[in-house]
Amino acid sequence: MSEQPRRALKKARTRAQVRETAQRLFCERGFDTVTIADVAAAAGVAVQTVFNHFATKEELYWSGRSPWVEGPADAVRDRAPGVPALTALREHLTEAMGSFVERLAAPEGRCTAGDLDRSAALQAAERELHHGAEQQLRAALEEAWTGPDADRPAPADPRLTAGLVAATWLATTRTLVTELRDRPPAPEEVPAVAARTRALTDRLLARLEDDLRAAPGTGPARDDAGPGVLRAV
Repeated sequence: MSEQPRRALKKARTRAQVRETAQRLFCERGFDTVTIADVAAAAGVAVQTVFNHFATKEELYWSGRSPWVEGPADAVRDRAPGVPALTALREHLTEAMGSFVERLAAPEGRCTAGDLDRSAALQAAERELHHGAEQQLRAALEEAWTGPDADRPAPADPRLTAGLVAATWLATTRTLVTELRDRPPAPEEVPAVAARTRALTDRLLARLEDDLRAAPGTGPARDDAGPGVLRAV
């Protein structure tokens, strides 16, 4: 192995070690009580090494824990040929909400919920991440509805529709996440709660799709909404 790949591997290992150590300490002591110096000491590295990998404590906390930032946009961009953007997005968010219930019941999930409830700094960081997720999804949807390979039928106003979908659909799932954190299921309840959450998410997003279709200048209709409705309005 040459020197450059060896250095990259060492850097990746150090980053993973710092992240794992920090997230263990956050769970054990609480986010606000743990300092970067605590993390560095427990990981056996210098404080500057921690900052070389993570600019803030909030970034360190969320590292590896926020697939929901890129996930919705990736679901739209990586959808199979012929699958409408909204169908891919609805399926992704529905499954993501069920998976969230399962993670929430695990020890790490309960630690995360507790830290978020107690830390204003983490709440602010999460809001910024949600804003980033919305912007990424908006861009992905606009791409899906413009250009030579655009979904057909496409909305009459792709930019407006992309903004509406990104804002309302992610607000819907964020509300569900907040409610679940406030009332996490007991371990024996997880399968039933996850199934109900998936069903509720799909039903809510399907309703938003239908409402969007009815708004002038937006569209398109759901592909399962029946004949004669697959058109831009």
